Amino acid sequence: MPDEHRLEEKFLSQEAERRVSEKLDEVEKIEIDVQTDLFKIVQGQADGVSVAGQGLTIEKDIRVQEIKLQTESITINPLSALFGQIELNDPVNAIARIILTEVDMNRTLASDFVRSKMQDFDLDVDGRIVSFEAQKIEIFLPGDGKIECRGRVLLKEKGNTRPLAYTAIARPRTHSQPAMLESFNCTEGGGISIEVVTALMQKAKELMNIPYFKWKDMVFHIKDIKVETGSLILMVETQVRQIPSSSNFSST
Repeated sequence: MPDEHRLEEKFLSQEAERRVSEKLDEVEKIEIDVQTDLFKIVQGQADGVSVAGQGLTIEKDIRVQEIKLQTESITINPLSALFGQIELNDPVNAIARIILTEVDMNRTLASDFVRSKMQDFDLDVDGRIVSFEAQKIEIFLPGDGKIECRGRVLLKEKGNTRPLAYTAIARPRTHSQPAMLESFNCTEGGGISIEVVTALMQKAKELMNIPYFKWKDMVFHIKDIKVETGSLILMVETQVRQIPSSSNFSST
């Protein structure tokens, strides 16, 4: 590509990097490449945007070890682009590869932000309601495609409330196999009835088969999950509404 075309790309890319870095609590490395030129900018077009980041932290405790994202061609506000800001006229589809470490996942699960979002859930067990109130969750990634979850809940059943600790081992859904729960063991609280276990397994199946998750105004469709020792690799499709936008990084 001619050098004069690269000047527009470099200007927009550097400005986008600066704006994203300002919105993050911490960032080890961020590289943004806006694929365009002056002629396309004036027309309100760009061939795409790629993002590569390491050690990105938002909400103080939510950290991503690595992310690589590539959008398809986009339409942008040409006037804003000339002043170094990429404003999308329409949402754009993107493909992302995200790496989460075991340490970062547990840091996130223990954060005030996530704990405030945790919801209790109820199970219908033969016509009666059994409630679970989450107290603590830890994730371990031992390898071999397995995810181990250790947690503690308050179990509310028949007017009584008691603590219940558990350990569960699962294999997440991938493009080639369904989600599988290999084991579930109670480690504190005296255990639970077979009827509750059956209802709990059905609930776990529903959660493990969720094809997407939402964060703020973004929807992530999980295409594949790979579990390695100490890390989780997600391949996702998402729709980006702004690059960057304060709504993508600030608290709701």
